[in-house]
Amino acid sequence: MNPLPANKALDAFFFDARARILDLAAFLDRIERGDNAAAIHNDPRLDKIRRALTALLESGDSRAEQVQKIFSLDYDPNWERPKPRY
Repeated sequence: MNPLPANKALDAFFFDARARILDLAAFLDRIERGDNAAAIHNDPRLDKIRRALTALLESGDSRAEQVQKIFSLDYDPNWERPKPRY
C-alpha cells in the first residue's frame, strides 16, 4: 500500500484536523473556566494530555504511536483474561 502524497493528505484532512484542534482547545478552555480549576491542575489525565500535545509538536512519523503509548496502561501479566459471553 502506497502512502497518500503529502499535499493530497493535507488537502484531504486539513479541515478535519483543524476541527479536532478547535474541539481540544474548547475542552481545555472549559476546564480552566470551571469552578476550582486550580484543584485539578496536577490531575494525571491532564498531564497525559499535555504530554500528548508535546509529542504532536515533535517531528517524525511515529507521533500516533507515541500518543497511543501515553494513554495506554503498561502491560500487566496478572490481568484477568476476558471470559466469553454466552
